[in-house]
Amino acid sequence: MKLKIYLGASCPPLQSLEYKTGDWGTMHAFVDKEKCTGCKICEQYCPDLCIEVKEFEDKKHAVVDYNYCKGCGVCASVCPQGAIKMELKELFKV
Repeated sequence: MKLKIYLGASCPPLQSLEYKTGDWGTMHAFVDKEKCTGCKICEQYCPDLCIEVKEFEDKKHAVVDYNYCKGCGVCASVCPQGAIKMELKELFKV
């Protein structure tokens, strides 16, 4: 039997879109659209590329793809506006 081991990662580099990992964690990122300035810092630091800044009619703001967000909190920690908060997923609320 042949095994592939990826040290420090759950899948090969740049292939995480093939693996929906959003149900792994207990938290997810919530973006406050009013506070978000669309600076793209969260997009640059997200280890799973699940945040994208999109342009809407009135302004740009970050959008999280919950199919891939593991809830690591990197985006919330780097947001200069404090527009991203980590929230407990509904499944885990008692």
